[in-house]
Amino acid sequence: MNPYVKNTLSVIAGLVIGSIVNMGLITISGSIIPPPEGADVTTMEGLKASIHLFQPKHFIFPFLAHALGTFVGASVAASIAANHKLKFALVIGGFFLVGGTINVLMLPSPAWFNVLDLVGAYIPTSYLAGILIIKKQ
Repeated sequence: MNPYVKNTLSVIAGLVIGSIVNMGLITISGSIIPPPEGADVTTMEGLKASIHLFQPKHFIFPFLAHALGTFVGASVAASIAANHKLKFALVIGGFFLVGGTINVLMLPSPAWFNVLDLVGAYIPTSYLAGILIIKKQ
């Protein structure tokens, strides 16, 4: 297969599969750590209005979703890429970082979570995924 096509498909596959992992974790999070009493997490407006009720434990799954979604997506991209595997893993991290930044701007979360999420969930996990895939091969 043409390396350009294979690399393009690796990014698409990484974004799709990483997003599925992200949304899967977000979807099950409420059944593992229930939202605070009185919080409406079904709409963005309800979430914005009730974010002040959230405790640190309520931010565990969003962080895990962002970190693991990025890690899995970057792993998929690096596995499929014809060459420059680490670069393609980091491209996935960059895409997810942009999404995380948009999320931070749209949803008023505590500053500590925003910093932890933006600094720790995207580029470090995509880098780790890329390195692990390179060492595995």
